[in-house]
Amino acid sequence: MYLSGFHAVEERVRAALEDSGAATKMKIYFSKPGPRVKKILELAKAAGIRCEQSDNKALDQMAASLSETARDHRGIMLEIQGQETRASNLVDFDAWLERFKAQKGAASGEPRTTVVILDSVTDPHNVGAVIRSADQFGAALVILPERRSANDVENNEIIARSSAGAASWVPVSVVTNLARAAKLLKEAGFWIYGADAGGVQIQDGTFSKNSVLVMGSEGNGIARLLKEKCDTIVSIPTCGKIDSLNVSVAAGVLLYEIYRQDLAARS
Repeated sequence: MYLSGFHAVEERVRAALEDSGAATKMKIYFSKPGPRVKKILELAKAAGIRCEQSDNKALDQMAASLSETARDHRGIMLEIQGQETRASNLVDFDAWLERFKAQKGAASGEPRTTVVILDSVTDPHNVGAVIRSADQFGAALVILPERRSANDVENNEIIARSSAGAASWVPVSVVTNLARAAKLLKEAGFWIYGADAGGVQIQDGTFSKNSVLVMGSEGNGIARLLKEKCDTIVSIPTCGKIDSLNVSVAAGVLLYEIYRQDLAARS
């Protein structure tokens, strides 16, 4: 697997600083070491990642199988061995939930936990943008469905690039049944919020300490069975001429509001 783009490469290297096993599977190829590339190379050296100077023609060949956007490698490529079938941030949902329940039972004053469920969001650029917002506003997990979603190997590098490197930090689970995942989260103490028109406007409501934000596709919205699992439907007040916000923009607004309410509660 190859990654391109300053953000995606740098954040994957930063993650390797905390995982020496991952570093042994990585190698950086670079052409002209400009200021940004030099910074990444310094981080790579600290992480124990091998680096090799090459030329743009060789980097072009490495990037040839990537998306059109990702082929603009900017003079640096990261090769990750053994990542052809699995993104590095993937976690098992059931194991994650068991860890959450154990931590919740053991800790007093446990922090706010936010989970994002993306239903049938098939554009990897949107998925990457949501993951970026999840990182910035402290979401603990993003859940994608196994089918009808941008979660395959072909889209991994697009997601990584669109997330500006946040995909190296935000855990993602791919599940076979989103309604089941929502049910289990509810049983674990989460309140499920579905984003859709006609819901409670965010300035009029309060998000619970443990929140699940469900975002549907722009065309079909949230699937019926999943929507039935939602405790509350929330919406964002707008004043524009078109029907709705892009799903990644809407997710960013809602995640910010959850984060803002948490800051206000702690102040």
